[in-house]
Amino acid sequence: MFFASDNWAGAHPDIVAGLSAASGGFSTAYGDGALDQAIYRRFNEIFEREVAVFFVATGTAANALSLTTFNKPGGISFCHRESHVIEDECGAPEYFSGGSRLHAIDGPLGKIDPHHLEETMERFAPEIVHWGRPMAVSITQSTEVGTIYGLDEIETISTIAKNHSVPVHMDGARFANALVALDTTPAEMTWKRGVDILSFGGTKNGCWCAEAIVLFDLDRARELAFLRKRAAQLLSKSRFVAAQFEAYFKDGLWLDTARHANAMAARLAAAIEDSASAKLAWLPQANEVFAIIKKTEADRLQAAGAAFYDWHRPHSFDGHVGEDELLYRFVTSFATTPDEVDRFGQLLAG
Repeated sequence: MFFASDNWAGAHPDIVAGLSAASGGFSTAYGDGALDQAIYRRFNEIFEREVAVFFVATGTAANALSLTTFNKPGGISFCHRESHVIEDECGAPEYFSGGSRLHAIDGPLGKIDPHHLEETMERFAPEIVHWGRPMAVSITQSTEVGTIYGLDEIETISTIAKNHSVPVHMDGARFANALVALDTTPAEMTWKRGVDILSFGGTKNGCWCAEAIVLFDLDRARELAFLRKRAAQLLSKSRFVAAQFEAYFKDGLWLDTARHANAMAARLAAAIEDSASAKLAWLPQANEVFAIIKKTEADRLQAAGAAFYDWHRPHSFDGHVGEDELLYRFVTSFATTPDEVDRFGQLLAG
């Protein structure tokens, strides 16, 4: 019963087969091979326009390099106070950009409050050299607490950013989970709503190690190519990332794995709702479930083989957590089975 993280899951069998198929023979290195080029074209098809695609090894690299693409002296990127880029990247965005800053924005359950964003950005007048100046806005889709920005919400934030002449970055580590939850298209969830650059994650959704930066502003592509090389993220045998994406996209596998993970999260949430010993902190929207459980009960569940983590309470969370309780996070994946969820539900029922 593994609900600690979708990073704990292995690779989907179809992606393993794709890696194996690409392992023989010779191919041009550093992203110039035939398979790499085919995947770049596939990204164009998926996003319904020409995009620049840069394979990287990790989501941290994707986020840090995405923000560095729009770096400027005194630059400030605005993100939710509990977003991954500000809490879990060990200062990588600041490091890669050579000293830009991340500024935290409040908002309920992982999502930036547009009014607070507007008020905060207005404080940093770009002509005042002492304060620094707006550089980018970053949103996480789906968020660190499993919530999802609706299309109108993305557009609202993008409009505010554009009014201040800054681009929008989307951290899409769980991009596919949000996409299928909204039942929309990649184009509608990104550039058609004002997103300029995307960290496109595949690792959490069935890939072995496949992350990409998708850049919609083609004029910046050459600069990003140099930034990626300098950051030691230009993979020599990039065909193995391309092979993963080839299998990932084939016959809509990436959407199927995301739908399955989301469905397992809904099933898990239902089991928690039916339990007398746990309660949902808020309703899940993608593949992360948050529950309030007594510490002794959580210890019992973990001792019986259930893997999950305690989690810090979001700043905006107004629910009650007793002195003997904690907030816990459960994450489902393509590899989560209904039987696994049902066994946990039975264990929870005592």
